Amino acid sequence: MQFDLFQLKGQVAIVTGCNTGLGQGMALALAQAGADIVGVNQSAPTETRAQVEALGRRFLDLRADMADIGCIPGLLTQALALTGRIDILVNNAGIIRRADALQFGEADWDEVLNVNLKSAFFFSQAVARHCMAQGRGGKIINVASMLSFQGGVRVPSYTASKSGVMGMTKALANEWAAHGINVNAIAPGYMATNNTAALRADESRNAAILARIPTGRWGEPSDMAGPVVFLASQASNYVNGYTLAVDGGWLAR
Repeated sequence: MQFDLFQLKGQVAIVTGCNTGLGQGMALALAQAGADIVGVNQSAPTETRAQVEALGRRFLDLRADMADIGCIPGLLTQALALTGRIDILVNNAGIIRRADALQFGEADWDEVLNVNLKSAFFFSQAVARHCMAQGRGGKIINVASMLSFQGGVRVPSYTASKSGVMGMTKALANEWAAHGINVNAIAPGYMATNNTAALRADESRNAAILARIPTGRWGEPSDMAGPVVFLASQASNYVNGYTLAVDGGWLAR
């Protein structure tokens, strides 16, 4: 096997929402594989930047609210001004709002769909146009969810957005594969991040979740490393429109 298929040396990856958690884990994995990182966040990705630069890779710190797609052209312009190229996009930025469906409000619906789905589509569109213009293809990786497969409870807009991410991934792959652009997604399972702190602190809920995961543990941001590097590298050149569950076997139970 040619293990250099997994190398990303000389490439540039945009990762949205990489200041903490899964986004940070994926940014670090891409940097370890050789890519320079363009981080798009609302708050300072101080730790992520320090770790990426400690690996000898460049890190461009850009700030934006992904609820507003008007920021996307400027982000791409800034990234290209520093790096001169874009090879990989990881649409990781996302939010969640919880309420019973009968009480769920329009503002929470719109905000979640705008960040999780609308911005992912238009960022993908902008990067795909650039990749086609530069003539060497590219990799787009969307972040889906277990709720791309399941319905969930009290998260109607999040479930709709993540189901949409999986469908959008297939649709874009159908159109862009012929241009050398691979569009795929990763669906994380139950991960030990800030977003799940309350679940893990609830003894009964934590036990119930672990009982369903065949591996018997919560996932870690480092568990996203192999999958994201695979989908960003030449190793996945014949993988298109697929959503890869990284869930410790949750969906198999």
